[in-house]
Formats: sequence, C-alpha cells, structure tokens
Amino acid sequence: MKLFLKGTRCDTAKCAFERRDTPPGQQPARRGKVTDYAVHLREKQKVKHYYGVLERQFRRYFNRAESSKGNTGDTLMVLLERRLDNVVHRLGFGLSRAQARQWVCHGHVTVNGRRVDIPSYEVRAGDVVRIKNRAKSLDAVRASQSENHREVPDFLAVTESLIPEGIVGRLPGPEDVSVPVQTQLIVELCSR
Repeated sequence: MKLFLKGTRCDTAKCAFERRDTPPGQQPARRGKVTDYAVHLREKQKVKHYYGVLERQFRRYFNRAESSKGNTGDTLMVLLERRLDNVVHRLGFGLSRAQARQWVCHGHVTVNGRRVDIPSYEVRAGDVVRIKNRAKSLDAVRASQSENHREVPDFLAVTESLIPEGIVGRLPGPEDVSVPVQTQLIVELCSR
C-alpha cells in the first residue's frame, strides 16, 4: 500500500508500487503464507510510519486510548490526528508530515499566538494554527500551498488572509482519519 510519505513524488509514476510473486534474488522461491501476527504488525507499523511516531510514543498513545472510554482503536487514531504536525500537514501548509514536523520544530508555527515547537502538541477545539509572520516562513508555506491542492478535512478550516492560518473547529472523529487502517488489528496486537 502506498503511504504517500514523500509528498508529491508519490503521486507520479516514478513512485509506482509493485509487488512481485517471488522474493528478490536469483533463485525463484515462493513467498510463504503471511501469519496473523505479521498482518497485525504490518497494520501497526503502517500507522507508526504514517504519523512519524516511534514505538515508545506509540505505546503511550495506545495506553491513553485504552484507559479512556469508548472504542480504543478509534480513540487511538483521534489522538494521532490531533498532533500539531499532522494538523499543519492536513491544513495544506506542508507537502508531507515530515516537512510539517520540521516546520513545527524550527519554530515557524504558532498556536493561539504562542510559538509551539513540539510536533506532538495536541490541538484542542478552537485553536488557531498560524504560520509566523516572517518572510522565510511565509515563502516556504506559500510555495508548498501552490504545489499542494489537498482537500482540508471538515474539522479544520483555512482562512484566506496574507498570513496562512487554520482553525480547529472541533476535535477530529473516527470518520476524519485519513489513513485506511483496521484499528481492531492494532488493538489486538497491542493488548497482548
């Protein structure tokens, strides 16, 4: 499955995804049957790579989701969608989550008028995410916005002004998750 991690490059034919019947090497051998554990692990790894989260941080998110009320898998995905680097990416300010993460780390993003340089910062409903009013920051975001014509999800709103700005209208729900993932498999794997 293509994860679209490299920005616009993955939309072109250069980044084609092809799975062959045989593993690499000179001797053709058949691939073995994929185990249940492998299926569960792939689903978890897909989410970790998609959001750019390492194992320890993912485990913390899972523990928070498990201790909260409601469906654990949906709560986990909502917690990951609330990350600041993800919100900056979903607003269209960055071509990829990695680029959005870098802009947050380098201090180009403010939340409610305060500089936030922590990519895992959790946004709340009503937060205003704005790019700093500096020439470097504005030029970089405008360049990515001109290349990027992504649709903004319902829980976010982009205001048209000289300084790129987005508002978190409400907390994201399970229907707002952008990655096609089977959360039940992740919950089964992490609950062992």
